[in-house]
Amino acid sequence: MEKIVIAGTGPAGLTAAIYAARANLAPLVLEGTSPGGQLVVSYEVENYPGFVDAISGAELMDRFHKQAEHFGARFDSSSISAARREQDHIVLETDAGVLEAETLVIATGAVARRLPISSEPRFYGRGVSGCATCDGAFFRNQEVLVVGGGNTAMEDAMFLTRFAAKVTIVHRRDYLRAAPVEIEKCRENPKIEWLIPWVIEEIRGDDAGLVSGVALRNPATGEQREVACQGVFVAIGHDPQTAPFQGLVDMDDDGFIVADPASTRTSCPGVFACGDVRDKVYKQAVVAAGHGCMAALDVEKYLGQRE
Repeated sequence: MEKIVIAGTGPAGLTAAIYAARANLAPLVLEGTSPGGQLVVSYEVENYPGFVDAISGAELMDRFHKQAEHFGARFDSSSISAARREQDHIVLETDAGVLEAETLVIATGAVARRLPISSEPRFYGRGVSGCATCDGAFFRNQEVLVVGGGNTAMEDAMFLTRFAAKVTIVHRRDYLRAAPVEIEKCRENPKIEWLIPWVIEEIRGDDAGLVSGVALRNPATGEQREVACQGVFVAIGHDPQTAPFQGLVDMDDDGFIVADPASTRTSCPGVFACGDVRDKVYKQAVVAAGHGCMAALDVEKYLGQRE
């Protein structure tokens, strides 16, 4: 019987592991299929506190991992396929067998939806991004595209005008799902242009392997065109990685785990959620790390009350 199992090794899961290990709880961390979480694809991270010089997301997560290991956290590459509560503990079905734990911290994150084109993976982290607030500052005085028609796309476009010389919103439909007030802000900004309805058919790169432009198609007319740009920001939503926990904890309509305000407690006793798996708003590494700290402290309190 494990005292604590942590599912996920992004900033949230690894911070929970650091705090739990320092509290002598000997956490078992299940890395799953994406060790390090979304941050590992970030070419450079400039906004994580304590790092004056930019650091790659992969190196930052490696430091988190080593710190957790240093304090006694144990790691396993297993993935959880299903979870349920039995009597006073949690039963986890994994691809390596069944685990039982007094507590479970869910830190499996959310994955930014990707463009369904074959050229996109080649440029992810090299001009293609799913996070404007993370990467916008790298595109000072450059031209970028924002793909999407919802509030996130409008907010990302407005944010990117602080840095980019020009921001073009590309949306596949001839109408927008964003709130009228958000659309109006974008229409009034002289740095923002529109390509509606257009879809990206291909992302193209330069000799250095960085984004240099895109090929577009108008689905209504079939017209094709090319647009030069140095960045493509995909703002078409996120998918929380919560499928194994259906029925165990309460979730909202989008599949994000619902946690108590000002804590990481879920609807299931002994189960806690932290990071992007329950955060629909900020989606920042530093916020996820804070949630991980909260989860470990909540677990420590829960176990102390049980004892």
